[in-house]
Amino acid sequence: MKLVQGSAAGTALTGTLYEPGDDPPRFAGAPTEDAAYVFVCDAFYEVESGGVPQQVGGRELRVAFETPFSRGFDTKEGALEAAREHIRTQFSRIGVERSAVEISVLPEHEI
Repeated sequence: MKLVQGSAAGTALTGTLYEPGDDPPRFAGAPTEDAAYVFVCDAFYEVESGGVPQQVGGRELRVAFETPFSRGFDTKEGALEAAREHIRTQFSRIGVERSAVEISVLPEHEI
């Protein structure tokens, strides 16, 4: 299991990459058991009211959460590419430049 973490504007988002031999979560919408790699991560967007207050880049905003992003992949490279893209997309949805997001891939025990 690896953790894929994006950091920018004073905050971070971490998703989990399940590898062969790991036991990924099972829930409605989760990938089939046939996938060699499974990436799961929160998905969210900025809202004007409601949601959860967050500090991002020195400003307070409110975010609402969607169903977690969960996809299966045949290759580790494909899973990591999709993980990076997903994390950068989440940051861009709250006004952070995609290029400002630093991505790290770490073993689970290092975070």
